[in-house]
Amino acid sequence: MKLYYAPDTCSLAPHIVLRELGLPFNLVRVNNQTKLMEDERDYREINPKGYVAALALEDGTIITEGPVILLYLASLVPDSPLAMTPGSLPYIRLLEWLNFLATELHAGMSPLFSRTLPQQVRATFEARLFRRFDYLEATLQDNLFLLGEAMSIADIYLYVLCGWCNVFGIDLAGWPALDCHHRAIHARPTTQAAWLAEK
Repeated sequence: MKLYYAPDTCSLAPHIVLRELGLPFNLVRVNNQTKLMEDERDYREINPKGYVAALALEDGTIITEGPVILLYLASLVPDSPLAMTPGSLPYIRLLEWLNFLATELHAGMSPLFSRTLPQQVRATFEARLFRRFDYLEATLQDNLFLLGEAMSIADIYLYVLCGWCNVFGIDLAGWPALDCHHRAIHARPTTQAAWLAEK
């Protein structure tokens, strides 16, 4: 498999999951500004939507959309702690979290990358984001991970999204349980290996 990625983007989540699952893969770096790959080809030939991540299977099939890639990867190793039985209640809860993270956090945080965003508009986005953080903080009070004691692919996705707070100048210390969650995943050898590989 090939994972098309760009540093400091959500493609870090499937990268970490690939390492957690011990799956063989190659990385293909994409310049997120020019959309050119290392061989100077246009990344939009791989994913016409233009954003990372994309996963190329051995038969040439391309899978896009971060949460979908995460679910696909987990399905390849069904006995992994990251995998859940499709249709089971834990699986449905996992889908709930992935949807929440994609629509409420990921989509809600993306505008904060804009350097031209007026301060009043930024404050509105941040206030909404902080309400989501409050919800996550309450969820993580009793367990280190979103679904209980075991880490899921949703936790890895959340880790990557919260990592953007460094770019936005947001201190997670205001949400201690969320900060603890972030630090726990950051300390994992697979996470460190992914960060090192993307430098």
